[in-house]
Amino acid sequence: MLTLCKDRVVIVTGAGRGIGREYALQLARQGARVVVNDLSVSRSGEDTGESTAEAVAREIVEGGGQAIANHENVADFAGAKRMIEAALDSYGALHGLINNAGILRDRTLCNMTEEEWDAVINVHLKGTFAPSRHAAAYWRDLCKQTGEPVNARIVNTSSSSGLYGNIGQINYGAAKAGIAAMTIIAARELKRYGVTVNAINPHAQTRMTEGIRERSAEEIAARHPRWIAPAVAWLASADSHDVTGRIFELGGGHLAAMEGWRRGPAADPIDDAGRIGPVMRELAQRARRNVDMKGHDLD
Repeated sequence: MLTLCKDRVVIVTGAGRGIGREYALQLARQGARVVVNDLSVSRSGEDTGESTAEAVAREIVEGGGQAIANHENVADFAGAKRMIEAALDSYGALHGLINNAGILRDRTLCNMTEEEWDAVINVHLKGTFAPSRHAAAYWRDLCKQTGEPVNARIVNTSSSSGLYGNIGQINYGAAKAGIAAMTIIAARELKRYGVTVNAINPHAQTRMTEGIRERSAEEIAARHPRWIAPAVAWLASADSHDVTGRIFELGGGHLAAMEGWRRGPAADPIDDAGRIGPVMRELAQRARRNVDMKGHDLD
């Protein structure tokens, strides 16, 4: 067993399969005590009757690590608090929270139902907020009690769908863009307590992404979660104390720090609707293009 995260207690949401499972296994290999959270639902959020959290926790324990399973709904405010309390009750501490749980309900804007919008926003956006809020409050209080920074970590999950924009994923993209903003804001708010907040923009071949498009064997290999999990383990470690408020693009051949919105071309303010149009058109033409899902200029 390695020691990057030795004795650190880390919660991983959506850890029953895919990237989350890889995170949990990697953290355990690095010495962390892991709370494996998963509702064991389908890709679109329906109950499957499986017990994936127990399976991953058992795999960790059988490999010589420490882990417990947890089945709280991350989008339930009280349930998210119980998840934080489960870590504290089992291990007496909490050092990291990896917000990874998610579902897909893809459809274009013209056809999306209210339920499809609400379900995805609830799991991704509220499901990142609720656990983070309770963990942050615990760390704030601990910092005030001890007078020392808590050296804790939050790692969120954004997506190219939110940072670049992907047709057919307006609900998912909106949630993931929101999570990127939440990451930067929370990083600024929690820095005083010794908590860092970063996010991952992952490219992985998992149940969530299978069937979206055809990929070669080489592309699939490059999208294996093993190219993402080591970075998350490092971000959850004490060693990453000086990195916060960043979104990292990982997997699919990428290891990059994302750069956020910045003010582009500008002009003097105009208070005349009859004159402002040509100036705005010229600013739009001079601005950097939005990019496609591969990061290339698009529109």
